[in-house]
Amino acid sequence: MAKYIAAGYVVDSVLPDMTDEDLLKLTHLNVAFGHVKNDEITTEHLKNGEVVRNIKREHPNLTVLLSVGGWSAGGFSEAASTQAGRDRMAASAVRVLEEYPFDGIDLDWEYPCYGEAGIASSPDDKWNFTLLLKTIRETLDAKGSKDGRHYLLTIAAGADQYYVDGTELAEVQQYLDFVQLMTYDMRGGFQVLTGHHTNLYTPTGDLFRISTDASVNLFIRAGVPKEKIVIGAAFYSRIWTEVPDRNHGLHQMAGSTGGYGPAFAELEAKYINKNGYVRYWDEEACAPFLFNGSSFISYDDEESIQCKCDYVKVQGLAGIMFWEYSCDPTHRLLGAIHQGLQDVPVGK
Repeated sequence: MAKYIAAGYVVDSVLPDMTDEDLLKLTHLNVAFGHVKNDEITTEHLKNGEVVRNIKREHPNLTVLLSVGGWSAGGFSEAASTQAGRDRMAASAVRVLEEYPFDGIDLDWEYPCYGEAGIASSPDDKWNFTLLLKTIRETLDAKGSKDGRHYLLTIAAGADQYYVDGTELAEVQQYLDFVQLMTYDMRGGFQVLTGHHTNLYTPTGDLFRISTDASVNLFIRAGVPKEKIVIGAAFYSRIWTEVPDRNHGLHQMAGSTGGYGPAFAELEAKYINKNGYVRYWDEEACAPFLFNGSSFISYDDEESIQCKCDYVKVQGLAGIMFWEYSCDPTHRLLGAIHQGLQDVPVGK
């Protein structure tokens, strides 16, 4: 069994494109996304259930999870608000595991207590989320005792203080196999100040203090054991435009918020030290960025992923996950994760 988790999110439509070589580099595969409708997990919109069966048959040691939710995916607050709703959702999780060879469920509720994504929310989500996970855990355990196996329950969690405030992490973690910190999009869509969206550390001069390291420490202080924490890598970028030509564009007030930028493969083909864009490395943040005099791009590459892998080992964390597989048909970033997590001492 691999010492560290190497987990990848893949959207359903991309499943047929996954190569055997890449599947062998993963320990966990999160299939995105199941939805919640009328208090139940639904999968009828997924097109590639047969591919999931084939992957599991050909790679029996790969742990395959159905990830339920995602940004703007609702139904959670309503389902979690009553015991009847929680029971229905847990029963539907079991049905999913009977219909497909998934090894468990990954809940991606973005986010308990918050309605910014246009979904229902309530202050009671904080307690109801705990009760929902408890109910699902107990239901999966009951099925597992019949089947003679353990079904996984994990979550994808927002990386900053808001998520800690909206949940009872010390309670929640006992029902979870691991917690996947979405340590990407940490700056961007809501901010006109340029910065790193998936940085390992917070650099000097950054008004927004969140980083992968800060997030890990927030979650540990909130009661999540470090050996249950999986940090995130981004296979895509964030881009700001109309950026002043100061400090190579870093920590500047832009004329736009940091929208989604090119995926890694496109960055590699057209942006990294190409077409006027220069790659810079922020030693403090352990993060690369691109600037062409007016547009600023934040992203992960092999160098920053190696830093994250070293961090996982030094800190004794569970591993690394990434969003999203189709963003890197060059296969370089997954290769960097696979290589970086090999069980060899970190050179200092």
